[in-house]
Amino acid sequence: MNPAEYDRMRALEDHYWWFVARRLLALRLLDSASGRFLDLGCGTGAVLAELEKRGDAVGLDMNSAALTMTAQRGARRLVMGKGERLPFGDHAFDRVVALDVFEHIEDDEAAFLEARRVLKPGGRLILSVPAFMSLWGPHDMALMHFRRYRKHELRGKLEAAGFKVRRLSYSVFFLFPLVWLIRQFEKRKTAHPEASLPSVPEWLNRSLIGLQSIEGWLIQRASLPWGSSLIAEVEAL
Repeated sequence: MNPAEYDRMRALEDHYWWFVARRLLALRLLDSASGRFLDLGCGTGAVLAELEKRGDAVGLDMNSAALTMTAQRGARRLVMGKGERLPFGDHAFDRVVALDVFEHIEDDEAAFLEARRVLKPGGRLILSVPAFMSLWGPHDMALMHFRRYRKHELRGKLEAAGFKVRRLSYSVFFLFPLVWLIRQFEKRKTAHPEASLPSVPEWLNRSLIGLQSIEGWLIQRASLPWGSSLIAEVEAL
């Protein structure tokens, strides 16, 4: 990810609707789980701060600036490393959370295998990734993505790595037509690529968080047929 994007993430992730909704959905899927957690690709630390309230939590990222920002939040356990070569022993964690991480890893299949390796049998991986290559554009280039996923592709890779898929759904479902239009427009730009996080007034930001909360309730009960992201809960066999 471009270094400037970490600064934007730190400035926005505590309150901007997309970050808040993604975090709340992951926590909803974790339910009341406790134990030892790994925040894989912890970024600037908002998710790790929530996991630390639930148990022993470790944050891992490959970027030193991100780890510095996370440490400034008071995070106690931080490790520099890469998702395809995790510096932990087998069966070290009860839960792994990886929100928008695997698309940044060139060998994502190796990273899925590593996530399964460090989970205890029956442990869960909660993950999100961007969906649909038709949305590919400056946003992905700025964040240094290697790919976007379709549901069947993600399912196949997770099952090949030794996971049982318990829940797999598209997300950002209601807003998908608007996201698609914005991304098609952005493809016409010639300016330096940057992540697509348009400013919204506070009332709209709160409304979007509420809308995504409704979507999260639906995802717990059904698999949504489209969206700009994919969310999954899988179990290590």
